[in-house]
Amino acid sequence: MSRIVVTGMGAVTPVGVGVEDYWSSLIAGQGGIGPITRFDASGLAVRLAAQVSQFDPAVWMSPALIRQSDVFTQYAYAAAAQALAGGFPASPERRGITVGTAMAGIATTAATQEMLTRAVHKNVGPRFVPRILGNMAAAQIAIAHDIRGPSLTLSTACASGGDAVSAAANMLKAGQADAVLAVGAESILCPLVIYSLANTGALSRRNDDPALACRPFDADRSGFVIGEGGGALLLEREESAAERGAEMYAELAGWAGTCDAHHATAPLPDGEKRCMELALDSAGMAPEELDYINAHGTGTKDGDSAEAEALRAVFGDRQPLISSTKGATGHMMGAGGVTEAVACIQAIRTGRIPPTLGLKEPAFDLNLAAEPAEAEVNAAMSDSFGFGGQNSCLIFRAL
Repeated sequence: MSRIVVTGMGAVTPVGVGVEDYWSSLIAGQGGIGPITRFDASGLAVRLAAQVSQFDPAVWMSPALIRQSDVFTQYAYAAAAQALAGGFPASPERRGITVGTAMAGIATTAATQEMLTRAVHKNVGPRFVPRILGNMAAAQIAIAHDIRGPSLTLSTACASGGDAVSAAANMLKAGQADAVLAVGAESILCPLVIYSLANTGALSRRNDDPALACRPFDADRSGFVIGEGGGALLLEREESAAERGAEMYAELAGWAGTCDAHHATAPLPDGEKRCMELALDSAGMAPEELDYINAHGTGTKDGDSAEAEALRAVFGDRQPLISSTKGATGHMMGAGGVTEAVACIQAIRTGRIPPTLGLKEPAFDLNLAAEPAEAEVNAAMSDSFGFGGQNSCLIFRAL
């Protein structure tokens, strides 16, 4: 089979909307973490997040569609439109779409239940269910761009975005479609989710110091920060991209997904190691051929420790440059796997490595980039790991 290439990219993030704004902010070391402004969080133990602040849904959607869609769908819709700015190749029946989201419309669900509980007249609008359904992002994008081939929505916790890209590649490899749009999207900001994650000890409580709230791989790390956004990649076979004269940003050289089968929330280091090794095997590459890794790196005690152990086991002392962009964007859940894949592709295209914001005192023997760096990047890997032992690794290579 011919190579699978990326011919379109989109990003909606807390540090910028559009790939260029997102990338320039990452490289400049700009952070998107700050006080929660979407609702009154004054009574919560965790009062900060990485919110998308530069997004106007009216630029991308009709007023009617905005009213009918959850925020995660709006982010997905905008990222998809960016990725498809150069057109969607193939006939409608040969176009596919995959979407990864961890919690879909949970914020809308929580807000609706709260209003219903307080209301004298119990009434919920007819659009509630289609608004919060996980597959609705894929459905609305398909309607807008005439996608009549395979449509798949994945919910594998924080590996959802990476798994969406893998699923898209598998569709192409199986001959089920000629071009597939892979999307990741998330917006879970609501008291319900914050209460739960805070009570597990997973969230940073550095409310008075947003710049150092998320500290991936740092000795003083204390938890992750909730982020939100959307990302999209258009994948197709190299010969079809060449035939239509499309710009090819990178090759999706390898991909893998595994399950730890170990614990509902605690990671198994060997699981992450095995996923990295399978992705390298898929790409036909040795570990030393990688030049950059965008680590999962959430800033949690156990998560970072497990990932560091896996990275040491696979790469030893010959490590590529490693950074986590979650210090800037927060943990974007389902959106992270795709937007961080965009960061890998941009590192290949520009020869620049985004920094790990919040990293002051590294806790591990890793080749971490605490500051922006310049390097020749011919191959890069994006790691995404989630609750339930879900692991996803993607490898991109220069063309």
